[in-house]
Amino acid sequence: MATKLIFYFFAATLTLAAFRVITARNPVHAALFLVLAFFSSAAIWLLLQAEFLAITLILVYVGAVMILFLFVVMMLDINLAPLREGFAKYLPVGFAVSILILIEMIMVVSHWKTGLATTVTATNIPNVEQLGQLLYSAYLYPFEIAALILLVAMVAAIALTMRPHTRAKYQKPEQQVRVRREDRLRLISLPAEPKD
Repeated sequence: MATKLIFYFFAATLTLAAFRVITARNPVHAALFLVLAFFSSAAIWLLLQAEFLAITLILVYVGAVMILFLFVVMMLDINLAPLREGFAKYLPVGFAVSILILIEMIMVVSHWKTGLATTVTATNIPNVEQLGQLLYSAYLYPFEIAALILLVAMVAAIALTMRPHTRAKYQKPEQQVRVRREDRLRLISLPAEPKD
């Protein structure tokens, strides 16, 4: 009974936070409500004993993506008046997308209730350990290929940012130390003009 009450509390918090994400007028408030929605989702996943997904959601989305998004939103001076002007013309597209999402959710729930979904066997091994065993046994080569692709992408990003820029001007300290007075200063002797 206590687990159900905790689940309903987090589900209600998640629903309210998700609703406020799309209805909040201030983008900073919307981002903060999205952080609350992520925390509520992580709590529900912890109730479902999916610890790895909960920790990944908090670390990746809340710890990295949402904080970066929040900094960007707070640093930009967003004029909200032009964003609200064309709200009505996007309603048909939004309505069509919401109907499509509703149809997909009904199909998934009906598939799950009929018992056609994959059965999960309950074991005493934690899901993080099961995931590790699966990654490093059956999916070892795809996991290593994904790690290699991420490594190449990281090296490419560093190489792109560290390449020399021809338009930028840099100071060269070795040339500044070797400078002489004659290179920078020229004395000109001018004849004195007689006073009238």
